Amino acid sequence: MRSSRLFVVALIAVSGAASGVSQAAPNLLPHRAVYDLSLEQASDRSGINGITGRMVYEFAGSTCEGYTTTFRFVMRLQTDEASRLSDQQTTTYEDGKGEVFQFVNKMYLDNMLDREVKGVARIQDGETHVELSKPERRGETLQRSQFPVQHMKEVLEKADAGGGFYQTTLFDSSEDADRVMMTSVTIGEPKAMEQSESERSAAAPLENQSYWPVSIAYFDPGKERGEALPDYEISFLLHESGVTRSLDMNYGEFSIRGQLVDLTLFDQANEGGDCAQ
Repeated sequence: MRSSRLFVVALIAVSGAASGVSQAAPNLLPHRAVYDLSLEQASDRSGINGITGRMVYEFAGSTCEGYTTTFRFVMRLQTDEASRLSDQQTTTYEDGKGEVFQFVNKMYLDNMLDREVKGVARIQDGETHVELSKPERRGETLQRSQFPVQHMKEVLEKADAGGGFYQTTLFDSSEDADRVMMTSVTIGEPKAMEQSESERSAAAPLENQSYWPVSIAYFDPGKERGEALPDYEISFLLHESGVTRSLDMNYGEFSIRGQLVDLTLFDQANEGGDCAQ
């Protein structure tokens, strides 16, 4: 299961170079969001009987300071044979220009460290250069891509410009941090929060913000595309501040629902004007 890829949503989230959209840059709000996780559907072939868990995502920073994220995804998966506890922990830093991305990803299974991936990626000479220090020292040269915060900014810029469909790429250090994913993004019409929405209480700090329904399909460009289905697809509601809710993470044979249960907004860092030297 590629639970580490869920970091893209918020998540956070989400892909090449500057987007070229003329609107003002999005104003991403520092925040901490907590989501309850549950199994939405599973085929008999998946062998999954139940999924429960919690996801916590914390985002801070500004264009001048760069952006930091901490992400924890704890999930218990039940099958006919066993019950397993996975704990994905990710910490990243992305500079304000979207040219440097530092990451540490740790995966625990049943409270034992199973894997750690640590490194830094840089956009240089039209390519994405990745230098890993864990699990072993090695380098990768990949196609030019975007890092998660720049990807999210692009999604918001596209949404503000009218939404629709577009394709782009993303490097988010998931799995072995050795690939760029192709993403197909669909953005719906903006909406206002309604009284009847189940997340309204948790999302109260956002009640005056509009949001867009967003769906992102992820493809491994190393595989033949043709009519192939995406590796997975994530749908969510995206607020203009960059906060996401009503997550639907579809892996084909099963899908996971993430419902926002708590949201804390932090003080806004300086996003306007020239950065002080």
